[in-house]
Amino acid sequence: MTASPIRILYQDDDYLAVDKPEGVLSISEAGRGGLPELLADAHPGKLFPVHRLDREAGGVIVFARNAAAHRHLNTEFDRRAVRKTYLVLVHGQMTGERGRVDRPIREFGSGRMGVDPERGKPSITDWEVAGRLDAFTLVQALPVTGRRHQIRVHFYNLGHPVVGDRKYGDHGLQERFPRLMLHALSIEFALPAGGRVTVEAPPPASFEAVLAALKKRG
Repeated sequence: MTASPIRILYQDDDYLAVDKPEGVLSISEAGRGGLPELLADAHPGKLFPVHRLDREAGGVIVFARNAAAHRHLNTEFDRRAVRKTYLVLVHGQMTGERGRVDRPIREFGSGRMGVDPERGKPSITDWEVAGRLDAFTLVQALPVTGRRHQIRVHFYNLGHPVVGDRKYGDHGLQERFPRLMLHALSIEFALPAGGRVTVEAPPPASFEAVLAALKKRG
């Protein structure tokens, strides 16, 4: 048995929060190994998924360690009482310093999501500028709802696709970047016994390297 290579950010009897690397599945799908398998040696026992990160993204992800904790955090998500913050680099200069995207989203097929005012589910993302480069904007995105690909779809719909996103945006342009520039920076939620906890994960070297290269180029 080898130690888990995944960095542990927080753990107690109810929850385990880790720093998911980009390129790793949040859960097992169709027989493919995912994050729980990478954690199995160091953290045996069932892990209950509460939310997911896109495979191409990395950062904070939380698992419940028992059924009661799972129900509790699911309820918190349903109440929109969980605060998630993402660091996102998008193409172009965002207008203004902060804003809210309130545009319904639905699945259009082949795993691709999109805005649909008539048939989409309510989807809200708040954002504020964290920095500006010549042809890019670094933003902190705070999703109020939790639709699949929500942040990616909302910024694409605004005309500012996430850098490196080969599903949403010009493929020829996006493939010039080595990774999706979307990172789960922090998550804040209530504990079953009371009180709140905030778990943070700084951007990895691969994220910082893209920023450094763009700053140097600019």
